[in-house]
Amino acid sequence: MIGRFHHSEFPLGRLLERKREAVTVVLPTREVADTIGPILEQLQTLGGLVDQILVIDAASDDGTAEIAARLGAEVHQESQLLPAFGQALGKGDAMWRALSVARGELIVYLDSDTRDFSAHFATGLLGPLICGDAQFVKGFFRRPFTDESGERPFDGGRVTELTARPLLSAFYPELAGFVQPLAGEVAARRSTFDDLPFATGYAIETSMLLHARDLVGIQAMVQVDLDVRRNYHQPLPQLSPMAYAVLRVILERLRRNGRLLDDHAPPLQMADGRLIQVELIERPPYASIRTPA
Repeated sequence: MIGRFHHSEFPLGRLLERKREAVTVVLPTREVADTIGPILEQLQTLGGLVDQILVIDAASDDGTAEIAARLGAEVHQESQLLPAFGQALGKGDAMWRALSVARGELIVYLDSDTRDFSAHFATGLLGPLICGDAQFVKGFFRRPFTDESGERPFDGGRVTELTARPLLSAFYPELAGFVQPLAGEVAARRSTFDDLPFATGYAIETSMLLHARDLVGIQAMVQVDLDVRRNYHQPLPQLSPMAYAVLRVILERLRRNGRLLDDHAPPLQMADGRLIQVELIERPPYASIRTPA
């Protein structure tokens, strides 16, 4: 059974009293000018809890980086970090490259497209690290789906419910207990993230769960209820590459464990006949390339 908490168990005062290590919050961004400002303003209400706010931007054209810098965040362009690895290849790559400039011993990754963001996203994720002995913390939430017909409280997270959860239930049931396995809200000690490979694109969350299980063990992994998360929903055709990336992570792991014997990875065939190659690329553990201080 995966340990479970509610964010309300970790009020700011308790965390400030127990905090002994520096904290870095990392926000990978791409065209989120409408949400990055309110998120940063909420994080700044946490006073001395957060020592560094990193915005790792994907060359946004809408002013995201400028807004973040104006509000006091430390802003880096993803492809300018660790340039020896070439152009950044998506969110997971941005998260990995952030380790090259992160100074905290506790690191929190948050999605940057959340609407109505509250600072409890950060405090909730930090709670089990500061107040307990957890080594890997995942957030979960209710994610409403809103369209012209109104709001349906539990219909968000289509890739989670139709792809990730069934695959985990079938092949890695110990991880199926994570309510939101594809949530971008995750925290751990720096030493943990340093020892994890990072998948570069849509595969990052599924890959990270599997690698974290291998590294720290399921008993050291917990999840925190963050109540509700609201963000924009992508059209269904845009979710197909995401779902296929999740599938590829599972297939590659099954092959590595000898549970799947073929080595075939065809491109994704879309309904309109297009073929999309969904690559599964992992960056090495940052500890393996980190220059000693």
